[in-house]
Amino acid sequence: MRHDSHPAVLYRQDGKTIIVTGASAGLGYFASEQLAAAGATVVMAARNEARGRAAMEAVRSQVPGADVRFQQLDLASLDSVRQAAEELAGLGRIDALLANAGVIGSQELQFTPDGFELQFGTNHLGHFALIARLMPALTLSHSRVVHVGSISHRWVRPDFRRAALPAKYSSYRSYALSKLAVMSFGFELARRLEAADSKASSVVAHPGYARRYFTPDRPGLQLSQPASRWQRRLYGLVAQGKDAGAWPLVQATAGDGVRNGDYWGPDGRFQLTGNPAVVAPERNARERNAASRLIDLSEELTGVRLRL
Repeated sequence: MRHDSHPAVLYRQDGKTIIVTGASAGLGYFASEQLAAAGATVVMAARNEARGRAAMEAVRSQVPGADVRFQQLDLASLDSVRQAAEELAGLGRIDALLANAGVIGSQELQFTPDGFELQFGTNHLGHFALIARLMPALTLSHSRVVHVGSISHRWVRPDFRRAALPAKYSSYRSYALSKLAVMSFGFELARRLEAADSKASSVVAHPGYARRYFTPDRPGLQLSQPASRWQRRLYGLVAQGKDAGAWPLVQATAGDGVRNGDYWGPDGRFQLTGNPAVVAPERNARERNAASRLIDLSEELTGVRLRL
């Protein structure tokens, strides 16, 4: 069992400002810790301020002298996204945005305050609106935008309007569609940035199969989950901790040799565990017509135009 994956090389990030969404728990927390350890100024964006500030203290306990800052951001609320984007644009320079935050819905259909299915509205539409609003600042800074996908994209086809406003609901299918949307947007944004001769870049990454069973705790946070012996033996064959799952995201965000349009994930069997590497997505994530329609739909639903 390998639960100690790490990037081959992560050079110092001193002087760089990196935004991480969903930074108060899980992958977002560990990505923030790893980036701070490399010397970056990390803006830890989270919905809950108390949890966000607890996460900052946890980073400081692991990385003495870490430069971490809090940004309130609820990606389920387009009003919160607008306000956060205005504040983040005032940073002056954004070297990278790790669009990590995500929710997994309950078995019952839930909606965002703006009326969209919760997972699609948060995981894709919230990030779409944030990135679109920040695009002038991201372009000016030659930023790298990293979109966090999932291996679950393998099992769904593009059906994005129904994902946003479903007539029938399956929690797992809705989650997978939201992540397919995240990836489709990321790859299409990369193509459009290249066509516009922009020095900004768009990269997609995924954590493999990251479970709390193998995740270390941090002071003031509850990041791990107790597991029975059989759970550890079973999941130990295919899963890794969220600290290990964060490394492909961090490599995509701050590593050298990362190219516009790349897809990063673990290099192990079925991309479930392992060290960061460029991996292959399923063809459905690179369907240009579906991605173009997705951007049109996202602009329609959020009221935010994507201008490069």
